[in-house]
This record gives sequence, structure tokens and C-alpha cells, in this order.
Amino acid sequence: MDEIRRHTLAAIVDNEAGVLSQVSRLFSRKGYNIESLAVGTTNNPETSRITIEVMADDDHVKLLANQLRKLFPVHSVKVLTPEHSIRRQLVLFKVRAPNSQVRNEVIQIANIFRANILDVSIGSLTLAMIGDEEKTSAIEKILEEFEVCELVRTGIIALERGQETIYDETKENTASYVCRLR
Repeated sequence: MDEIRRHTLAAIVDNEAGVLSQVSRLFSRKGYNIESLAVGTTNNPETSRITIEVMADDDHVKLLANQLRKLFPVHSVKVLTPEHSIRRQLVLFKVRAPNSQVRNEVIQIANIFRANILDVSIGSLTLAMIGDEEKTSAIEKILEEFEVCELVRTGIIALERGQETIYDETKENTASYVCRLR
């Protein structure tokens, strides 16, 4: 039996009410908890891209991907491997900064991690950090020393590296979607 680990699936779906519910029900019916979920419209406003992370073995991920492909509003599904994809998440941190010395220290940490400072107030700083899980976890651990008042993170979003796209595996495999060098 394969090792249970985190897998990332990406799906192109119709951008309409109820589609996300159908997709999430599929995972719950099969007994899987969605670890991370991110959804947004694509460059075509009629479709959305869903990025899902789930803990499963390789065989079960293939079964889940095949089940997703069978759903009517799903156009394409791809299992993204870490070595062939770029994965990122956005994390917002609100950090307590009761005085200028603490504010300056937090600003220095933000600069080291290339985080953006979104808001500065008398008692707090709000930072935005985009990165992989290791980078966002590293800054989170350091900022805990200053008291993180609030934290919110998006789900993981991911794209294939190189020319390959999710559209290479569409139900109709339309050549017009493929990204080519000119």
C-alpha cells in the first residue's frame, strides 16, 4: 500500500452556483477531508480553477481525480506533483506592536522575508506574505515572539511548471488552450 501524503489536484470547472458544493461533496462521500481549498475565476470568466489538497495515497488520488472528471461541470483535472508545479499561499498577519521599537523589529523581519506591510497603526502592524508553506511557516514562527493577534491564510494555489497546462487534459482536449512559445 502506498504512503498517505499530501496531494494537490487542480480542476477547471464551470463558474456557476453549486459546482464547488458538488466537488466538496465528492471528497466527503469518499471519506476525505479537504486540507486546503482555493477557488477563483480563470482568464475565461465562464470557468473557475479549483485547487484542492487532500491527504491520501497515490491510488486513491487517481481514483478521486477520475471521479472528479466524471462530474458534468468539470472540464479538466490534473494531479500536480511538487517537482513539476509552483505552489504558493497568501498569509496575512496582524502583529501586536505596542511601541516604535517593536514596530521597527517587525518591519525588519518583514523586509527579510519580503513580506508587504499593509497597515500600520498605533498598536499593530498587518503584513502580507506570499510563499510556499516552509517560508510562511518560518515567518509565522518568528512573529509569534511578538504576539500574532490574527492570522488568515488562503488555500494553496498551484500551476504546472514550463509549457504544460491543465488544459492539456481537458475532456475535449482543445488545442487553443495550450500555452506555446512564439
